[in-house]
Amino acid sequence: MLFEKNSVLLMIGDSITDCGRARPVGEGDGLGAGYVNFVAALLGAKYPSQNIKVLNTGTSGDTVRNLAARWQGDVLDLAPDYLSVLIGVNDVWRSFDSPNNPELAVGLAEYEATYRKLVADTKEKVKKIVLMTPFLAEPDKTEPMMAMLLGYIEATKKIAAENDLLLVDLQAEFDSYMSLGTTPGALAGDRVHPSQLGSMVIAKAFLKVCGANC
Repeated sequence: MLFEKNSVLLMIGDSITDCGRARPVGEGDGLGAGYVNFVAALLGAKYPSQNIKVLNTGTSGDTVRNLAARWQGDVLDLAPDYLSVLIGVNDVWRSFDSPNNPELAVGLAEYEATYRKLVADTKEKVKKIVLMTPFLAEPDKTEPMMAMLLGYIEATKKIAAENDLLLVDLQAEFDSYMSLGTTPGALAGDRVHPSQLGSMVIAKAFLKVCGANC
């Protein structure tokens, strides 16, 4: 398994990570109701003697631009051993839900450049970074938001490969469940915010990539 005894895993992202976590930093009973809580619970149940601390600094509504603005305080100052990042869907979504405020959307070039800089500024300060691709519970790859998101998914994969990071392809995970008959709504009612089932899919996929048999 990736995580060493007494290590700290910090998970950062948008509302999918936030899920009502405690402020200023979610930990213990304040991890929120989503996948971060499931990751901590599964690790605690399977590896109780490892004493792995999980922290949550997800913030609802964030794009990678927002992440960069708070990176120092919500990542570097907390000095985690391991870092997990899930970002990107809002960067795309703002093009669709905020047409009168186009400046809120983050174009693909800015997304990739900003994300790459965050990784470069951090990868020597932690033992390992895990990137999770953004996703939609949307089987139709020609649907406009899904079609746009595919570029952000590929950019995330490219950054992970270039920097020897671990990658969790969440779009592939959700696609797999949908191909087996799970409805998009069962995974995420609005295609973006996962249900409890969707959150468990994320948690299990994350732990599998990290070598945890949970």
